[in-house]
Amino acid sequence: MAKLKVGDAAPDFTAPWTGEGDFTLSDFRGKWVVLAFYPGDETAVCTKQFCEYRDNKQRIEGLDAEMVGISPQGVESHEGFISNHDLSLPLVADEKLEAADAYGIKMGPSLRRAIFIVDPDGKIAWRDVKLLGLSYTDSAGIKAALDEAKAGAGAV
Repeated sequence: MAKLKVGDAAPDFTAPWTGEGDFTLSDFRGKWVVLAFYPGDETAVCTKQFCEYRDNKQRIEGLDAEMVGISPQGVESHEGFISNHDLSLPLVADEKLEAADAYGIKMGPSLRRAIFIVDPDGKIAWRDVKLLGLSYTDSAGIKAALDEAKAGAGAV
């Protein structure tokens, strides 16, 4: 898929997750959604990233948005990752990389680390796709991006 731009419709997808039932993006229409794509459970940078979100749980909860992590591992792996690190975000299992492909971040058998903010109308309001997976957008960066997106949409 071509690179998604701000203003493009966010591709809808359904996948198993650590929440109830399956995660379907369109079920969150009317709300802001933060999709945090990451390469893998229990890897050094991914663990650091999701522990940073855990350690800043109040900031994440104060976003007034649904935030989920998405990677190619299955729900069982995600549940272990959450348990091992006392993580606070639900995790989506994109085992066939269908969501990663739809968002243009599939990279071989894995995906690029990326954050997409989806507005209540289902459009991409902000995106940050890392060329290399060695850095990530932290909770302060996500909050700033979401605040900027909301201000641009007149939703502050």
